[in-house]
Amino acid sequence: MEECKITNLYNLDETIAKELLQKATYPWEVLPQIKEYIIEIGRKLDKNKYDEIEENIWIAKTAKVAKTAYINGPVIIGENAEIRHCAFIRGSAIIGEGAVVGNSTELKNVILFNKVQVPHYNYVGDSILGYKSHMGAGSITSNVKSDKKLVEIKNNNEKIETGLKKVGAMVGDNVEVGCGSILNPGSVIGRNTNIYPLSSVRGVIKENSIYKNQNEIVDKRDDT
Repeated sequence: MEECKITNLYNLDETIAKELLQKATYPWEVLPQIKEYIIEIGRKLDKNKYDEIEENIWIAKTAKVAKTAYINGPVIIGENAEIRHCAFIRGSAIIGEGAVVGNSTELKNVILFNKVQVPHYNYVGDSILGYKSHMGAGSITSNVKSDKKLVEIKNNNEKIETGLKKVGAMVGDNVEVGCGSILNPGSVIGRNTNIYPLSSVRGVIKENSIYKNQNEIVDKRDDT
């Protein structure tokens, strides 16, 4: 599945997790390694730019963090990021430069590339969101199947076994997810794709497309 490869989803120059992702072929392969990677690179961060406010919680001096936000390590919050009122960061989270984590948004075991926005009532777990991707209000990643079986990545007749019980969404660069949408376990959304509001997304959605519903996915026009 070429479209699911890291190199076809993400610009790795837009994340502090570049070194981790370069070691893998598919993005979900790094999910079990995020926690230890944060601890490893956190200790090497420039102390002129980052404060370790508690054990394994590194926050850039230029980041804005609301007093009401809850942050559990290990976590790295990048330069000029904004963590808003009542954000709930459960741990194992890399939050990129200029990213926005909004009111009542919950994060767990994630990589948010630079300038990602999850600004209003979002849940993002066991997921990787690419550069400048945006999740509309109330949109979430579902990371566990209802039957609790291991997650598979499916693209028509192709299938990849992840070997993982928890896999959310792999969202490419510049993806727009409409309000109230659900990205089901193992969803992969290609670069520059738009997801209509109130969608329930499954499987692999190709890049440069507009997802209207499971049976209507159209290519973006040049004037879109």
